[in-house]
Amino acid sequence: MRGRVCFYILCSIFFSVSSYAQCAMCRAALTGNENKTQAAAVNDGIVYLMVIPYVLVAAVGYYVYRMKKKKQ
Repeated sequence: MRGRVCFYILCSIFFSVSSYAQCAMCRAALTGNENKTQAAAVNDGIVYLMVIPYVLVAAVGYYVYRMKKKKQ
């Protein structure tokens, strides 16, 4: 059990480090006044990527809720 917890902590540390690097690269690539449309497109893409996991979790939660309600 303790090994699993350490494994998850290490994985979350490594994944967070790589995500910071990507954000810095995107920001450096999109700085300046001539890249406003590209910056808006990148921001829209981030929002779409952020919404998808929430929708999937909500759908699974609703499915589980319906199954439990049907059993009663």
